[in-house]
Amino acid sequence: MTTAFPHRHLLGIEGLSAADLALILDEAEPWVDFNRGARKADDRLAGLTQINAFFENSTRTMFSFEIAGKRLGAQVSGFHPAASSVRKGESLIDTALTLNAMGPDLLVIRHEANGAAADVAAVMDCPVINAGDGRGEHPTQALLDALAIRRRFGRIEGLRIVICGDIAHSRVANSNLRSLPLLGAEVRVAGPAALLPPSLPAGIEATTDFDAALDGTDVVMMLRIQRERLEDGVADALGDYHARYGLTRDRLARAAPHAAVMHPGPMNRGVEIVGDVADDRERSLILDQVELGVAVRMACLDLLTRERRG
Repeated sequence: MTTAFPHRHLLGIEGLSAADLALILDEAEPWVDFNRGARKADDRLAGLTQINAFFENSTRTMFSFEIAGKRLGAQVSGFHPAASSVRKGESLIDTALTLNAMGPDLLVIRHEANGAAADVAAVMDCPVINAGDGRGEHPTQALLDALAIRRRFGRIEGLRIVICGDIAHSRVANSNLRSLPLLGAEVRVAGPAALLPPSLPAGIEATTDFDAALDGTDVVMMLRIQRERLEDGVADALGDYHARYGLTRDRLARAAPHAAVMHPGPMNRGVEIVGDVADDRERSLILDQVELGVAVRMACLDLLTRERRG
């Protein structure tokens, strides 16, 4: 595994090519079997320091980056804003400059502000991975979603994929709406008008009719309503969201018989998805997404530090 990644940072899917995406997915494949083994220790990042700076709460992304770094042998340090000088008013950039002065080899950052990862990358001497920035992007989530789809169907090209929910406020959707078409999928989005963005990438169809969008689709990706990002009054105006947009067993029957169900988490059961669909291991890829997230993040850590390791 000596292929070089032609980018210093991983800040978003925007700016990457189909070849870049395929490289990361291909590099992640061997780590899937590695992570299923009894012993999970590799030393290629031995002696390197990885800082995980999560300014927003996280379970899947934070722990998978920590596990990924440790399985590759890195010294992983977690930055906790509540116990830092951020509580004293220190700015994001001053915090980044402070961390940079300590000489890390890689920084993973999640922040509530759009563009925060790019702002931090501009002052860091090491590679930066965006683990989610406001409503911006979440590139590693889109990559693990693509890997889960590719492993289930053997391909992404030609698949019909519908993403339903709070598209307007979802960085997961933003990244998937860039990555999946680039890999050859036909993508549609569905949701209430208030949760659809004013513009979409070229070729993406949008509808408020979830039932119609489901017809014949191969993959159904559900998103939660991001109430923490909604403007005042929008959440109250959504009415009975589950009746129109909740994924039930009956509604799933509109999709292709082999259709797979996805959700980046956290799930709100009984709102955007019911439990018996989420937990159906024949149809649901939700836990596969979690598992493959570690492999994808190991691939990203490896690729972005190869130049530093010589």
